[in-house]
Parts: sequence; C-alpha cells; structure tokens
Amino acid sequence: MTSFQHLWQAALDFIFYYPLFMSYLWMIGALIFYWRERREPAYSSPPQLTDYPLIAVLVPCFNESDNAEETISHALKLNYPHFEVVAINDGSSDNTADVLNRLTERHERLKVVHLAENQGKAMALQAGSLLTEAEFLIGIDGDALLDPHAAQWMIRHFQGDPSVAAVTGNPRIRNRSTLLGRIQVGEFSSIVGMIKRAQRTFGRLFTVSGVITAFRKSAVHDVGYWSPDMLTEDIDITWKLHRAGWDVRFEPNALVWILMPETLNGLWKQRLRWAMGGAQVLLKNIDVFLKPKLNFLWPLLIELCLTLVWSYLMLAMVIIWILHLILPYAGFPQLSSPLLPFGTGVLLGATCLLQFAISKWMDSRYESQLARNYYWMIWYPFVFWLITVSASIAAFPKVLLQGSGKRARWISPDRGMRKDD
Repeated sequence: MTSFQHLWQAALDFIFYYPLFMSYLWMIGALIFYWRERREPAYSSPPQLTDYPLIAVLVPCFNESDNAEETISHALKLNYPHFEVVAINDGSSDNTADVLNRLTERHERLKVVHLAENQGKAMALQAGSLLTEAEFLIGIDGDALLDPHAAQWMIRHFQGDPSVAAVTGNPRIRNRSTLLGRIQVGEFSSIVGMIKRAQRTFGRLFTVSGVITAFRKSAVHDVGYWSPDMLTEDIDITWKLHRAGWDVRFEPNALVWILMPETLNGLWKQRLRWAMGGAQVLLKNIDVFLKPKLNFLWPLLIELCLTLVWSYLMLAMVIIWILHLILPYAGFPQLSSPLLPFGTGVLLGATCLLQFAISKWMDSRYESQLARNYYWMIWYPFVFWLITVSASIAAFPKVLLQGSGKRARWISPDRGMRKDD
C-alpha cells in the first residue's frame, strides 16, 4: 500500500469513526440524563416553588404581524401568578406595531417597546430586559407558542442554585405538513434534545436555545448582555456566561412550539446562519485553550474544531475521488468511495436510526404520538447531513472575510406551512 493510500485510509477512518463515536457518546449521555429525568413528574405537573418572583417573558418581534398575536396570547396564558410580557418591536416594516399596540389595550400584563430602527435580536432582548424590573427573563421568538407550565420548570433551577444563570427549554416543531417539517420533528429530538442531554451529563452546554431560555438578569448584566455583532446571540451568551463562571442548564419539561423552514432555500439560509454563528464563537473563544481555569470548556471547543476538520476533510476526499473517476491515469492507486452506503456506511446509517429511535422514546414523555414520525427519519442523512456539512464548509470562510464588529440584523425567516398533521 502506498503512502497516499495510507493517508486515504486514515482519512476514511476518521470520517467514519468520528460521527460514530459522537453518536454513541450522545446516546449514552442522553440515557444517563433521562434516567434522572424520568424520576420527575410529567411536564403537565410542574413542581411547586418556594416563592414566585416576578418574571418577564421577552418577545423580540421583527415583521411578525402574522404571528405576534398568537405568540403573545399564548405567553399571557402562562400558569404563573406573577409575570409580565414584554414585546419588543425591532423596527418592523410591516404592521407589527399596530398588532402589538392593539394587544396592549386588552392585556394589562403586556408592555410594548418600539425601536425606531432594526437593531437585531440581541439589542431587542437588551431593550426588553431594561424595561422590566423582573430578575428572571424568559426569552422566546416572535412565532413561538409557550407552554403554560414552562416558567415553573425553569424557575426551580434558579431557586435551587444561585450559580445558575440560564435554563434552556425544549423546542418542539409544530409545522409538519411537508417532508422537511416531519424530518425536523425527529431532528430536534435526536440531534438538539439528545445532544443537550448528553452535554449536560458530561459537562457544559454548547448553547442555549434562542427560542426558549430563561435568564437571571444579574448574570446577563454581569457579562455585558447579548452581543449585537454575533449572528447567533444564543451561542455567544452561553459562552460568555460559562467564561464568567455561571452555570447553564437544560430543562426538557419547559416546552415551546415553534415554526421551522419547510423549503430547501429557507433551510439552507437558517443552517448557514447557525454555522456562521458557531464559527464566530469558535474564533472569539479559541483563546480558551490557553486558559487552564476554563478547561471545562475544552471538550466543547475540541468537538467544534473536529467537526470543522471533518467537514473539510469530507469535501477534500469527495473532490479527490471524483477527480480520480474523471481523470484516471496509469499508476494512480485504487480509491474506495467515502460516500457509497456499503460496508461501514450501513453501520453509520443503522446507528443514525438507533439514535432517532432512542430519542423519540425519550421525548414521547412530552409527545405521546411521536413514534409515528419515525418513518420519515430515513430521509435525514440524505437531506440534512448534506445541508449541514455544506453549511459548515461555507460558513468559516464567510466569517473570516466578514470580519468582526458588524451589527447582526435579522430578516424574516421561512416559517414553513402552518397546517399540522
């Protein structure tokens, strides 16, 4: 075997074993978390708190005229005795302002602040947090439907430990009328929910979910609030809190129902933004490797770096393999395909389906009919793996070329179709 073939085989081994190792690590960690989780009552029977401090539900809105009333109405139905809802109209160009003003006339618990220009979600959250006297803030998106019991499940963590700065909840997909929508139902269980459970078991969370997270305002103030130049303010605030010594937790009983993209173009834009946000956080926090006191964050950074290497290595090997097929020449070593689903690829596919099966079994605690969605998960590797890997490859150079300091403003995303199964 030539040296090139040795390198090719080593690269193939890494491409195969890295996702396989991470998948089983996630499953083991998630099952440990679930063993503790299942000893608690169902999410519909939230724990009683020692007291009920004032909380504020922050709802940043940008061009949310179609969703604002439904979102605000659900937030106002929170099963909690002492709360208010703060809606932040972030310079919307549609009639979001009129919708919010009309709602304030009907609901005493609702406050509204209008920003003259679009400043981005980070600045909208900061504006909302400064408008309220509440020490505990629950941030949700402008299209999210908050579960009535979510507040009690999250606030209990703050009361039990003063070092807790944030508690992230459990997003559930509500638009399931297309293949992409159905696949994302499983993705949020198997990828998002399972990874958060595993990360919480073995160490620290990589990120809170921007669509539902409760914050201790004094902790957010301690780290300088949300960064206005980061594309994913949720990842950034998580790392700022970690670096300052605060704890961040995952509460799977705190549910929120969200809309997700159901077109390939909308999905690509979303995943590219997520990948670029991850790249920004990597570049911003790479110095953590030089700080032994922050060694609890090293596993997260190592995983982020290895995932980036894996993506580019996959791209390089696919290009080499295609060139070998198109431009063969005498003496060129025979190369095995890194893509075709034979041999080890079958094991990867089976592991993926096992991961989905375990995750759906765990999350059936919150959605009793979740198992029927399992059929659609066979399509996940063909669609989402390709999009995720492509987004990771495209994101890093875009972030390097973009530089830092530019205000991260948002645009209205693809909300998908609203009809449920």
